[in-house]
Amino acid sequence: MASKRPQIDPGKLHATLRKLGNEQVFLMLHDAIALLPPAKLHKLIKQHIDLERLRPDTNQTDKPGVLQEVKRFEKSSLAGDFFESFHVNSRNYRETSPGTRAWIAEYQRLLERCVVESKDGNPAEVRQAMDTLFGLLDHIDKGNDDIIFFADEGGSWQVGVDWLRILPAWFKVLSATAGPKEYAERITSLISRHCAYDRVKLLAIARRAATPDQRKALRETDPA
Repeated sequence: MASKRPQIDPGKLHATLRKLGNEQVFLMLHDAIALLPPAKLHKLIKQHIDLERLRPDTNQTDKPGVLQEVKRFEKSSLAGDFFESFHVNSRNYRETSPGTRAWIAEYQRLLERCVVESKDGNPAEVRQAMDTLFGLLDHIDKGNDDIIFFADEGGSWQVGVDWLRILPAWFKVLSATAGPKEYAERITSLISRHCAYDRVKLLAIARRAATPDQRKALRETDPA
């Protein structure tokens, strides 16, 4: 017999939410939007936002695909739609602006969608979507300050990507769409840029996802 879902004390939930980081709260909100039926979502949102602002475009009939959604996010990011700075002093230099928190939450949500889509979606589209998201991190690490604002010296590491969770999905779609040399070079390059501390673990996972020829190329490129 399946175990019953544990009851949730609303008071404890509210107290816990107050202690969560802003990015986690944003992610929970995104999940809630996806889970709520239309009637309940309508009731919730109308208390806080003018519903006329949220009407779908006349030519929008279906939920956008993952690549379309990521490309839209990339365009908005590079246009500076999330960039929000503030005057930095000795007291607030560890804080992040609402725009930065919103960008990180949306970035994480889209990565999670890519992980889900990698299971039975179009490998080429999922790979392009993930490559686009990784490209935004590279853009930040080049010193560009047009996407999000960091009060202190920042970098893509502050986005908090769980690489051990995300990259296996990318390895899968990359293996399905790349030749041996490209597979090896793309993986070793990304690991060295963003998650060298987990290099050994990630290379082991990449080998398991690879074809025999890709595995051989990976050994030749990085024999660890």
